[in-house]
Amino acid sequence: MLKTRQCLLGIRSFLGVASRIWGFILYILRKHLRTIIQYQTVRYDILPLSPVSRNRLNAVKRKILVLDLDETLIHSHHDGVLRPTVRPGTPPDFILKVVIDKHPVRFFVHKRPHVDFFLEVVSQWYELVVFTASMEIYGSAVSDKLDNNKGILRRRYYRQHCTLDLGSYIKDLSVVHNDLSSIVILDNSPGAYRSHPAPPVVK
Repeated sequence: MLKTRQCLLGIRSFLGVASRIWGFILYILRKHLRTIIQYQTVRYDILPLSPVSRNRLNAVKRKILVLDLDETLIHSHHDGVLRPTVRPGTPPDFILKVVIDKHPVRFFVHKRPHVDFFLEVVSQWYELVVFTASMEIYGSAVSDKLDNNKGILRRRYYRQHCTLDLGSYIKDLSVVHNDLSSIVILDNSPGAYRSHPAPPVVK
């Protein structure tokens, strides 16, 4: 009888410990699952343009959408430098290793939420052009990652295509196309295109 009681107490103790261990395992799994879901890439179904929309687009002059990179399509920081635009601990979407002035530098790049979907959709409506004040070795690598072999970011302009004015780089949109009425620019810094302060009349 005593042995039976001791056996039951032992089983209860074991079940109690096992229950606590299982509860801890479930807590860790839920925590990791929340992290995975939080940073999981949202996938969309990209619907092609209808024949009517495609015919209408083909009937008009195709506009050019000029896209900035840093702080517009992506946020990035390099080794040892944190950016306040990204929440600490957020994993980068990709890491670039480039050599600048003979020194290897790693860039941790965070894509804007839904930027892949945005590029996929607007590339049906506009000719997309990248225009960044960053160095070509960096801007080209970022553009390659965003393009992902889709061929939608073929035209690119970098720091050498800008004009240095009062310590900042100005983007001359006339290098993209001589008809400024064909150009729309998306840039976080209005000063980057201050040589074109007034929008042209769209034809």
